[in-house]
Amino acid sequence: MTEHSSESQKNVPSRQRRRFAGISSRAYEHPADRSALVALRKLSGFDTVFKTLSGLLPERSLRLLFLSDSVRVSDAQFAHLNDMLRDACYILDLEKVPPMYVNQDPQPNAMCIGLDEPIIVVTTGLVELLDEEEMRAVIGHEVGHALSGHAVYRTILLFLTNIALKVAWIPLGNVAIMAIVTALREWFRKSELSADRAGLLVGQDLQASMRGLMKIAGGNHLHEMNVDAFLAQADEYEKGGDLRDSVLKILNLLPRSHPFTTVRAAELKKWSETRDYQRIMDGHYPRRDEDKDTSVTDSFRDSAAHYADTVRTSKDPLMKLVGDIAGGAGDLGGKLRDKFTGQGGSSAGKGGAKDGSADSARRDEPQNPDGPGTEPGSAGS
Repeated sequence: MTEHSSESQKNVPSRQRRRFAGISSRAYEHPADRSALVALRKLSGFDTVFKTLSGLLPERSLRLLFLSDSVRVSDAQFAHLNDMLRDACYILDLEKVPPMYVNQDPQPNAMCIGLDEPIIVVTTGLVELLDEEEMRAVIGHEVGHALSGHAVYRTILLFLTNIALKVAWIPLGNVAIMAIVTALREWFRKSELSADRAGLLVGQDLQASMRGLMKIAGGNHLHEMNVDAFLAQADEYEKGGDLRDSVLKILNLLPRSHPFTTVRAAELKKWSETRDYQRIMDGHYPRRDEDKDTSVTDSFRDSAAHYADTVRTSKDPLMKLVGDIAGGAGDLGGKLRDKFTGQGGSSAGKGGAKDGSADSARRDEPQNPDGPGTEPGSAGS
C-alpha cells in the first residue's frame, strides 16, 4: 500500500486545488452543448416527460446489473477512487455524490448514465492504465457529465441504439430512430468536450489530462510518446488532404459517440489558454442559482458565434471552402475542382483570392470555363 501511494504521488500538483462553490455547468460547457441543454431545460413539461419515459427505459435493470456484477466504490472497496470521487464532487460543488462502480472490462472506458440518479462506471482497463492524477481528471470528467445532466441523454442514446438494432429489419422505423441517434451522437460528442473541461477544473493539471488522453489513444507507453507530437497529429488531421478527406472525416466520425482523441487533446489545451478558463480559476464564473435566468436566445447566439468562428479559423479544406462561399469568394467551380483533385495551389486560385483587380480577373477568365466548373459544383452540393 505504501509503495502504491508513493508511486501515485509522483505527478500530484504541489498546490492546493481550488473549489468552485455553486458553479453552474454553463461555466465549462461547449457552446453547442450548452445551447442544446438550455433549450431542453426551458421546455415546459420536459422533466415530467422524461420521468414518464423512465418506466420504459432499462435504467432499473442497469442499476441491478452493476450492483450484482461490478464492484461498488466505497471506503471499503477501491478507497482511493472513492476519495477522488468525493473530492471531484466537492470541487464542482455537486451536492449528492453519485454511486460509482468498477466493471471488469479490459477496454479503457468510463461513463455516466441514469435518469433519476446518475451512475458512474469505470472499467478495470481504465483503472489499470491511468495514474492517480490522470484518473482524477477522468472522474472529474464524469462528475461534469452528472452536473450538466448529461446522464439522462446518454441513457436515452443507449436505449435508442439498442432499439435501432432490434428494428433494423423495419426500413422506415430504423431510419427514423437512426436519425434521432445520429443527432444525439452529434450532441454527445460536444458534451464530451464539455466534460473534458470539467475534468481539467477538477484535476487542475493540464499535463495529467493530456497524459490520460494519450494513454487512451496509445496505451501505457508514455516513454514512447510526446505531448507536442501528439497535438501536432490533431493539427495535421484538421488541415491535411483535400475535400475527399474532409468527407471521409465526417463519415468516420458519424458512428462515434466520442470525438477523436487527438482532437479532444487539442480542444482542451486551446480552452485552457482562454480568458474564460482563467476567469473560472480566478473565481469568476456563472452560478447555479442564476441558471433560471439564462436566455435561450443568448445561448443560441453564442453557439452560432462559435460555429462561425470555427469555420473562419478552421484549417480543414471543407471548412475553408464554406468560409470562402460565405465570404463571397469567386471561382467557386474552380475551387471545388482544385479541392477535390488536391490542386489547391494554382496561381489562378491565389490570384483570385489575393485581389479583385481587372488584370487578375482577365488572368482567371481562360481558366474558368463553364464546363469544368459544373460537375464538381454539383458533387460538392
